[in-house]
Amino acid sequence: MYRKYITGFLLTGMTLLSSWVCVRELKIDRISAKPAFRMEYLDTTMEEDKKSFVEMLESVSSGQRVVDYEILEKTKKYQLSDKDYDALLRIVEAEAGGEDQNGKLLVANVVLNRVNNELFPDTVCDVVMQKEQGIAQFSPTVDGRYQNVRVSEDTKAAVERALYGEDISQGALYFCAREKADSDRLKWFDRKLTRLFSYGNHEFFL
Repeated sequence: MYRKYITGFLLTGMTLLSSWVCVRELKIDRISAKPAFRMEYLDTTMEEDKKSFVEMLESVSSGQRVVDYEILEKTKKYQLSDKDYDALLRIVEAEAGGEDQNGKLLVANVVLNRVNNELFPDTVCDVVMQKEQGIAQFSPTVDGRYQNVRVSEDTKAAVERALYGEDISQGALYFCAREKADSDRLKWFDRKLTRLFSYGNHEFFL
């Protein structure tokens, strides 16, 4: 009879021991699984972040950049009629065809400065064709150069710069080529006007 009780006690003990071992192993498995799960989660998150970053770069380097440039794109300061635009191209070519692009820009600046000044006509064409006491303000309009020029691409580029508002003239309203100008005309320039600077073959005045 004692043997029966002892046998039952041993079986119960073995069952409890076995259960404790299984629970222990399960805890160990869970503990060891946690880092693996965490690493897998981190890898997935890093891949998603990397993908998002790459997509952002692609967006910035493609369509998004174009949109930004369109927003920041400059607009023309001067909107000219076809007649005025042609007059500006012709007078710049006639007066500064042998100058570099800045020299051409300066002539365009002077014409536009006059358009903006109340002492002169209100359009490019009227400024270019203006006469004072029968004397043309721009000599190419009477000696044939204005009518016969062939406008270069460099002159077009200089005029575009002026139309977009680039002005390096310091507000100049007059210019002359001293070596070619009439002596009486030069005396008037020197006596009546303020000399600002010279560039290329021209001197600029206010």
